[in-house]
Amino acid sequence: LQAHTTALALRRVLTGFVTYQLRQVSRMAVEGAAGDGEEWSVIQEGMAKISFKGEKSFFYNEIQEFNRDLTVTVLRQFVDDRMTEREEKAEQPPAEAEPAAKKQKFQIEEKDGSIRILDALSASGLRALRFSQEVPHVSSIVANDFSDTAVEAIKRNVTLNGVDDKVTAVYGDAVSTMMAHRAIDKRFHAVDLDPYGSASPFLDSAVQCVADRGLLMVTCTDMATLCGNTPEACYNKYDSIPIRTKACHEMALRILLRSMDAHANRYARYIEPLLAVSIDFYIRVFVRVHTGARQAKDSATKCCRVLQCTGCQSFETVPILRKITEGASTKFAAPVVGSKLAGADGKCVHCSHTLHEGGPYYSAPIHNKKFVASLIKRLESTAEAERLGTHKRLLGVLQCVNEEIEAPFYFLHDQLSLVVKCTVPKMVSVRSAILHAGYEVSGSHCHPRAVKTNAPPAFLWELCRKLVEESATHKIDPTSAGGVILSKKRETEINFTAHPKAHQLQKSEQIVRFQCNKGKNWGPKAKAKGSVNSVKAGFQVDADAIKKD
Repeated sequence: LQAHTTALALRRVLTGFVTYQLRQVSRMAVEGAAGDGEEWSVIQEGMAKISFKGEKSFFYNEIQEFNRDLTVTVLRQFVDDRMTEREEKAEQPPAEAEPAAKKQKFQIEEKDGSIRILDALSASGLRALRFSQEVPHVSSIVANDFSDTAVEAIKRNVTLNGVDDKVTAVYGDAVSTMMAHRAIDKRFHAVDLDPYGSASPFLDSAVQCVADRGLLMVTCTDMATLCGNTPEACYNKYDSIPIRTKACHEMALRILLRSMDAHANRYARYIEPLLAVSIDFYIRVFVRVHTGARQAKDSATKCCRVLQCTGCQSFETVPILRKITEGASTKFAAPVVGSKLAGADGKCVHCSHTLHEGGPYYSAPIHNKKFVASLIKRLESTAEAERLGTHKRLLGVLQCVNEEIEAPFYFLHDQLSLVVKCTVPKMVSVRSAILHAGYEVSGSHCHPRAVKTNAPPAFLWELCRKLVEESATHKIDPTSAGGVILSKKRETEINFTAHPKAHQLQKSEQIVRFQCNKGKNWGPKAKAKGSVNSVKAGFQVDADAIKKD
């Protein structure tokens, strides 16, 4: 019995050790990696290992493990969807042959349906290494970087992981590499852009080197620019003017998506957002790139401007183009001038303060709910031993995304109360009042206190008037934004009784929805030694070319 108990205990220890290696980022020292007896460090994340010697010449941010886990999950689902589409297409009866002169080929497919991936800004090659070992049906991966040190590290890590047959390390400017693959037979099925800062210099070449219906994955960490701190810089990079708003993180997502769509439109292409998330200190978007000149014309109808009051923070979305369909005829026209938020004097109709205007922003849905549901189902059906390191957080974020309604932007549930200087109500009470009035409401993955709703601002201020009426004492400056709002009589019945749909659907399951700050110096790390600025990359002199001359 004692021997049996000891054996079980040993098995648990060994199982726990293996699981830890697969699910957590681990560090360990190895000797003699270069044959000189010096100490090297090896980091394992998922199924990939990367080795390095010295911190300054190496870039690795453990906080971004969630980003990489999410990318692996999305790629797995993308590959499965492609295989399913391929099987369904094979089962369909052959249509009438189209004349060869009229056939238009948008991509060259592998015979077995496998995909080609580009990791355009690879650094240590960790993403490429994980893709090669954790994503099925991958035929080849190009790991590109414009740093000699990085390329050497990639080659070393490729050998360390035994994936020389799949991963190829390439030294070159990311833009040049992508432009070299813009031909139909050279395009990639998936392109990953994870730059240090803004992805704007790479978007134009990225939308050209992705195969039709291919996947483009983009990260941006320049949140100060996208969230409105420097609107002139945002205009230079993304052709949009941001507004300082509580919903700045969703605004950042919509600015990036509109910029990507605009770049694609120049080549008769357009994007289909699958998933767009604001996480920690960055935003990450996953889109499919389609080819079609007629569909690309609709892109302008998916853009809007935003008017926002500087006093009460009420906002309104204004389309920049109208699409008019009459039978088989379709035409586009400029929108009719008009605003429900601006009064005759050009000021807010609710509080008489001035309005700010920003845009254009992507106004269509930023998530494909069917795709998100597939991701959730995939994670829930994953065996515990095979789960990724950030499995619980992945589920929490995706559940939150799946519950979001399609109304653009949001307000914070205590934001309105601060304007009218009243007690902040419970989140459930605010949601219940909106639902009882017949409007939609949900949270947002961007902020734990966010309330997304299609209810007009006029109703929300009616809700606040009801809150003030129920307050025992209340004092406010009559000339302030809140004072002007409260000077108007309430005309709508407000019901704060708990609504059955007011609670978050997954709250009882204890899913991690919002990650806590992980401590000191948490955020983007400094660039690795030898890293080239993305804007200046195309103007660098190739040392090898000089030697040849």
